[in-house]
Amino acid sequence: MIWIWAGFILLVLAMLALDLGVFHRRAHVVSMKEALVWSTIWTIVGLLFAVFVYYGYENHWEGLGKTPDPVDRMVNGGFTATMKYITGFVVERSLSADNIFVIAMIFSFFGIPPMYQHRVLFWGIVGALVLRGAMIALGATLVAKFSWILIVFGVFLVFTGIKMFFLKSEDIDPAKNVFVRIARRFFPVTTRFYGEKFLVRAGSANGGSGGAPDVDQPPDEAMLRVKKGTVLLTPLAVALLTVETSDVIFAVDSIPAIFAITGDPFIVFTSNILSILGLRALYFALASMISMFRYLKASLALVLVLVGVKMLLAKWLHRVLGEHFSVYVLGVVLLILTAGVVLSIAADRRRPAARS
Repeated sequence: MIWIWAGFILLVLAMLALDLGVFHRRAHVVSMKEALVWSTIWTIVGLLFAVFVYYGYENHWEGLGKTPDPVDRMVNGGFTATMKYITGFVVERSLSADNIFVIAMIFSFFGIPPMYQHRVLFWGIVGALVLRGAMIALGATLVAKFSWILIVFGVFLVFTGIKMFFLKSEDIDPAKNVFVRIARRFFPVTTRFYGEKFLVRAGSANGGSGGAPDVDQPPDEAMLRVKKGTVLLTPLAVALLTVETSDVIFAVDSIPAIFAITGDPFIVFTSNILSILGLRALYFALASMISMFRYLKASLALVLVLVGVKMLLAKWLHRVLGEHFSVYVLGVVLLILTAGVVLSIAADRRRPAARS
C-alpha cells in the first residue's frame, strides 16, 4: 500500500510544480475567467480521482479496503468507498468557502496587491498540505485506537456548527494573531513590498529582491532601523503566516468533519488534499462575489451539525438506511448547500427591487 500513497503524493507534487513553475511562473492579477477555468480543472481532477478510488477499493489494490472502516465498521467496497470519498471532497470544498471570507480579510488588512496574492496562497496551500497531513495522521490513529473519540468529534462538530451561526468572519482580527505577534517580535517587518519576496536583507541591492520599490518612494523606514545584513520579513511573509495559522484553525473543524464520514486514512487524506488544492482558484473565483451568498455560512453551519449528528448516530443510521447510507448523507449535504446558494441569489436579486 506504500506504493499507492507514494504515487498519490508524487501526483500532488507534480501538479503543484506544474502550477507554480509553468502556469503561474510570473506574478499577475488572476482574472475571473482564469480563476473559473482553474477552479473547474481542480474540481474535475478531484472527481476523476473517484474513479481510481472505485477500482482501487473494488479490487483491493495494495490492500485498499481490506480492513473495516473505524467509523461504521464496514469493509469498504468500490461503491461505498467512492461515495465516502465524494462526500468528504464536497464537505471539505464547501467548508473551504468559509475560509475565503477570512483570506479576503487578511489580504485587505495587509494591503496585498492582487498580482502577489496567488504566490501567497500557493505557499499557504503547500504549508496547509503538510499540516493537514500531520493532523489527519493523528486523527486516524486516535480513531483506530479509541472508538470513543468519534463521540468527542461528533459533539465538537455540532457545537461548532451552532457557533458558526452566530460567529462573523469579521470578528477575526489578523493583528491579534499570536504567531504574527511573535514573528514581529523576533523579525523586523518592511514597510513595503519587494517583488514576490518573503524575506529580504538590509543593505543588499534592492533589499535582496528582484523587485525593488519605486525610486520615487521614500526610503523603507524598517531598513534604516536595522544593521546591514539583518533579515527582515516583508508584508507578504506576515500575510502568509496569518493564512497558514488561519487554515489550522479551520482544519480543526474540517478534519473532524471528514472523520464523521469515514475513518479510512487513504480516503480521508486524498479527499481532503485534492479539495484544498483548488482553494486558490476558488478564492479568486468567489472573492469578489462572496458577499452575494449571505446564506452560505448558515448552510455550512447546518452541514457541520449534520455530519456531527451522523457521527453520533452512525450505527443507528446504518441499521435504518442500510449499508449505503453514505449516499443519503451526500444527497442531504448537496441539498443544503444548493438551498443556501439559491436562497442567497434570490435574496440578492430582491435587494435592488426593495430599494427602488
